[in-house]
Amino acid sequence: MIASKPSPLRSAGTLLCLLMPMATTGTAAASEVGLVGLFPGKAILVVDGAAPKAYAVGSMLSADTKLLAADRDSATITSNGKSYQLQIGQSEHRATASARTSVILQQNEHGHFIAAATVNGVALTMMVDTGASFVTLPAADAKRMGINYRSGKRSYSNTANGVVGTYMIKLDSIKIADMELHQIDAAVIETGLTTPLLGMSLLNRLDMRREGEQMTLTKRF
Repeated sequence: MIASKPSPLRSAGTLLCLLMPMATTGTAAASEVGLVGLFPGKAILVVDGAAPKAYAVGSMLSADTKLLAADRDSATITSNGKSYQLQIGQSEHRATASARTSVILQQNEHGHFIAAATVNGVALTMMVDTGASFVTLPAADAKRMGINYRSGKRSYSNTANGVVGTYMIKLDSIKIADMELHQIDAAVIETGLTTPLLGMSLLNRLDMRREGEQMTLTKRF
């Protein structure tokens, strides 16, 4: 449904606080890494709540966590053999393999999969839509959550009703049962949409498996 996608913000040396829980295998592993600053070949990181420190590419943050790359646009961290990339303006929350959480959705009478979700702390009934590039909210729901969506980036999307204007925002959290994800890109549409959509900006962070009238969503990171 949603076709357009905004370009990520890019700014050398921008200071942010981006928290990324990392997979752990023991007490020596870094459980949380905060990205405070980005510079070519170097990142300023907060590791497990310690004071900010500048790390050069190749530095070990813990026994199994390493700063793999850093430039003006992103930092790449590897932990337990897996690499994670952070870009300016984004944050990632990752779960360990043993903490993988699944949710089972039931198909309704119209053939849609509906999820009872909590978005930024507000309860919403959302429909799974793999054709939507982003989680998509009607403007009325965004207002109910207190989101000043018109401060977001203006964009346009192709829908069943033609091309419509959208506002691109970032949601703090979406929780479905015990599964919670953070910092999700979303679009707000002012007209023509009545049901919030669970689009690919959230679904591509999940494993989806359909069996008959059931769909299982499993958190990958």
